[in-house]
Amino acid sequence: MVEVRRKEKETFGALLRRFTRRVQMSGVLKDARKTRFYAKPPTKIKKRDSALRRLQKRKERSKLEKLGKLKDEKKVGR
Repeated sequence: MVEVRRKEKETFGALLRRFTRRVQMSGVLKDARKTRFYAKPPTKIKKRDSALRRLQKRKERSKLEKLGKLKDEKKVGR
């Protein structure tokens, strides 16, 4: 927790600048942004299903390429 006390004859703007600098230096905002969106790790079943789906798509694509129904596209610029 960051705490800043007002100095004698210090303006509110100066106090606010000092506070924001302290918060940035402490890394509180960095940690908060990092944990803002938590995604649960996929279960074994979901991992397996997505892997099977990828394999199926790959097989289908290669089958279409062999039949000549799909152009052999090369990825450029990635």
